[in-house]
Amino acid sequence: MLNIILCGAPGSGKGTQSEFIVKKYGLDHLSTGDVLRAEIASGSELGKEIGDLIAKGNLVPDHKMIHLIEHYLDTRDENCKGIIFDGFPRTVDQAEALTLLLERKHMSAVMLDMFVEEDEIIKRLLNRGKTSGRADDNYETIKKRIQVFHEVTQPVCNYYLKRRNYFAINGNNTMENTFAQIDTILQLIQK
Repeated sequence: MLNIILCGAPGSGKGTQSEFIVKKYGLDHLSTGDVLRAEIASGSELGKEIGDLIAKGNLVPDHKMIHLIEHYLDTRDENCKGIIFDGFPRTVDQAEALTLLLERKHMSAVMLDMFVEEDEIIKRLLNRGKTSGRADDNYETIKKRIQVFHEVTQPVCNYYLKRRNYFAINGNNTMENTFAQIDTILQLIQK
């Protein structure tokens, strides 16, 4: 089973690259952002709490994210070829918890770290904000999300680097060129 953790700052192209990977490799795409937005849309108490956190550019607490991931793993299709973890884990604690969870299920994952220059990230997210309607696609929140990424999520890359299942991707390229890098790595992993 091919399990991939896509890491990168907001706007680095994780969602776009996930679509390409799903199309070519037939993996399930677990976007924690989509899961969280669905919970917010449900109007539940948890959804309201999550909505407030996200609107302010903050991360959802680890125990809530781990619970959502475990539920997803427990309910996935038995013919699943693998999973793309898009936007998770975001902290070293989450990475450790995910590693333990996957090991209990006799699974593992590789990290693809999508690096994009900060000016390009801001440009992409401001452009997306013009059509997305997402409350977090504004300059102030984008800057905070990038800061949180560097402070909290960037150490996750070191965690996977030390475990020797880390690959850096240059996301400053076109979508197609970025995917070509990812495709080369995935083909090597599967051999």
